Amino acid sequence: MQIKKFDTINVVPFIDIMLVLLVIVLTTATFVAKGIIPVDLPSSQSATKQDNKKNLTITIKENGEILFDKIVVLEKNLETELSKYKANMPIHINCDKKAKFNSFIILLDILKEKEFKNLGIITKKDS
Repeated sequence: MQIKKFDTINVVPFIDIMLVLLVIVLTTATFVAKGIIPVDLPSSQSATKQDNKKNLTITIKENGEILFDKIVVLEKNLETELSKYKANMPIHINCDKKAKFNSFIILLDILKEKEFKNLGIITKKDS
């Protein structure tokens, strides 16, 4: 029995793997570079530019996930997480337009119960 001698290396599988890795790196890099949570905001005629003061941004995503400044908070822990903030803290609420309205109402009820008054609902301005 004779052993076959390899003259070349097949690089096609290596190229396929590298292309897949390149796609993964590029897609994750776009989310990291933006530094924002993608939410499809509802439109409003009277939307104004957001100021850069110290505030708490609460985001409700389409799947119902709630985030406090990019930190995921379970619905059952909303009350305890909000108790860590003062009642005069400005709160901006980002709610995806396809999110369940019930999540938004639960959040507003807890905010009212904790006597938060400085609330803003973030929308995008119609073009």
